[in-house]
Amino acid sequence: MRPRSCHLLNVSQSNLGYDSNSDNQSTTFVYSSCKRYAKYHLANKLVEKRKAATGKQAFLLVTVPNAKKRNMGSKLLCFCLASALVAYYIYIPIPENIEEGWKVMLLTSLFRTVGHVAEVADRLGLMHYMEVMRLITIAEHVAPTSDENVTVTDTEFSNVPTRLYLPRKPASGLRRAVIYFHGGGWCLGQAGMKSYDLLSRWTSSQLDAVVVSVDSVLSQYGVDPNRVCVAGDSAGGNLAAAVAQKLLEDSEVTTRFRAQVLLYPALQTLDLNLPSYQQNENGLLLPKSLMVRFWSEYFTSDFSLREAMTSNRHVPAESGHLFQFVNWSNLLPEEMKKDYVYTSPVFGSSKLAKKYPGFLDPRAAPLLAEDARLRGLPPTYVLTCEYDVLRDDGVMYVSRLRAAGVQVTHDHAKDAFHGALMFVSSPTILPVGNRLRNRYIEWLNENL
Repeated sequence: MRPRSCHLLNVSQSNLGYDSNSDNQSTTFVYSSCKRYAKYHLANKLVEKRKAATGKQAFLLVTVPNAKKRNMGSKLLCFCLASALVAYYIYIPIPENIEEGWKVMLLTSLFRTVGHVAEVADRLGLMHYMEVMRLITIAEHVAPTSDENVTVTDTEFSNVPTRLYLPRKPASGLRRAVIYFHGGGWCLGQAGMKSYDLLSRWTSSQLDAVVVSVDSVLSQYGVDPNRVCVAGDSAGGNLAAAVAQKLLEDSEVTTRFRAQVLLYPALQTLDLNLPSYQQNENGLLLPKSLMVRFWSEYFTSDFSLREAMTSNRHVPAESGHLFQFVNWSNLLPEEMKKDYVYTSPVFGSSKLAKKYPGFLDPRAAPLLAEDARLRGLPPTYVLTCEYDVLRDDGVMYVSRLRAAGVQVTHDHAKDAFHGALMFVSSPTILPVGNRLRNRYIEWLNENL
């Protein structure tokens, strides 16, 4: 029988094992280098010579241990290569002052993976990019569940779906109210997402306040119209700021907000190359490319606008006067400029602005509002995070609000990143999320 092939040395008497068995006076030769058929015959001859010389029975035992070792080696190599590729994909530099950096790294890689899948599906024409991204919203959705502190219901106000949170304990008088706009780049998220449900539930319980996610008629819930706050995070912060500004212009509305809360808000579309955009271009959870995509998709699915925004050449020369409202060389404190050098804007074609004028509208970009429009805004709490492309939007708005005489509390988290408030429940709970949430609630409690 022809032996299986295996890799080893040349055949000689030195690599034939000799085993003398005293019971049957037999000799066993172990041959473990049978790479070629000719070598097998050479080994056979050596066995025959031994048998003739000693007069004893001799055997040739063919083994193939090296074939198994080769297979194991190949598997080990494949495993090491796969592990290296996974590690390379997951790894992203995490600033030293961020707690539980390994968890933040995994979360970032998860978001990035969903983004890559969305990109592939979009290019293949299977699903729109944002439809795939909404799977995060679907996975995070929780039913309206009441507990011992808060009654939670899904309802509608003027055909707009909202989630309503009513404190259970008897009211000693009219309650405060928080109107909350959730984030998600104007495309993702909903009031029923677990993270937003927990935040609103906590706000309602801690402040003994009615919490809704949209503007609505609140009198039927025993709300004090003089103690209503508008709040939002990210894209929701954009909407909250725009609503607060618009309300000042509406003469038919007699109720005014007592306060506004803007949590790492998106406030301007003009300059998408601010120091924060440059520093966090490939940053945690919200890289520049995704933020640009959120902005462009807010106005149109036309790729030409996204392409122009990516190169920061989407503003026409005739709108150049608006850059005074986002000139970071004047509006950012020195420590926020990060040694970046301000350059004059490069203007683009007027065709995009004429076709999609929304990105130059203060209702979509509240930071573009004139100073007169900012006067009269309520006391404001602005949270910004160091590792966030939107950091400078919030910081510049703080500067402009203060210059307009608005009372502003600016809470800058040097160890936080965009979306940190979402991570307040297991298994993605992060200490920074709870810490920022508590500071936000504490400010509301003192100022609402």
